[in-house]
Amino acid sequence: MNMHAAASQAERDSIIVTPDTAIARQELTGTSLALRNTGIIPQTFNQDRPRLPSPHQVTAELWDTIALKRVTSKRSLVYHGWVTVSATLLGFAIGTGLGILLAVGIVYSRAMDLSIMPWAIASQTVPILAVAPMVIVMLGAIGIQGLFPKAMIAAYLSFFPVVVGMVKGLRSPDAMQLDLLRTYSASRLQEFLKLRLPASAPYLFASLKIGIAASLVGTIVGELPTGARAGLGARMLVGDQFGQPLVAWAALFAAAIAAALLVGALALIERATLRRMGIAPA
Repeated sequence: MNMHAAASQAERDSIIVTPDTAIARQELTGTSLALRNTGIIPQTFNQDRPRLPSPHQVTAELWDTIALKRVTSKRSLVYHGWVTVSATLLGFAIGTGLGILLAVGIVYSRAMDLSIMPWAIASQTVPILAVAPMVIVMLGAIGIQGLFPKAMIAAYLSFFPVVVGMVKGLRSPDAMQLDLLRTYSASRLQEFLKLRLPASAPYLFASLKIGIAASLVGTIVGELPTGARAGLGARMLVGDQFGQPLVAWAALFAAAIAAALLVGALALIERATLRRMGIAPA
């Protein structure tokens, strides 16, 4: 992808390039051009503004913006990462709470099962890129700006995995276990707390891992139409708008690192919770 720019630079440096005119080179693919000019291939890995940055360039940019910049700096990915993660956690908490409440209602109410569940499924067919601008604009019209609109987009993406996983978990106890509790004259609340809720824990944590990653994606998407000045989505937008691919790619990898850390933290919580409940973690 960087071969045409490398060939143009080599021509300016008085290096023989085949074909020898820019117009003729435009008719060739990057691969064809590279095969004809193998000597300038190394130059594609060290361009200031490459179309596709090389791994070492992205690594250097990550190191510079994470380790060498002050946390309060506007160029620090730690600063921008925290802006994104804070909205992600708020949206994840809202989505998780809503998902658990809906799951309990669906399991214990056939009316909710027949009415709410289809709408929950249908809600996920709407593209998030279409929903995000409308939510941001509507909330901004009533004076709600900043963290909360992005958190709502994150909650929109995170609640569905929680609903599906929690419903599956709450329905996982078999008929013999439920009959045993009824034999002991257990109330529905006791049935929920002693059987259904513990049985749903592995399903819930599996859904939470999906939900937290989806929340991060939702927050980044929510930052794009707002023209946000802070956040990983804002850094990606800056990189794209001002022709700085390294900035965009560094923010992209920083988002992946943040998602991995969030999922890893949930995995540690899962292991501790299931061990305390006497359930062997998978």
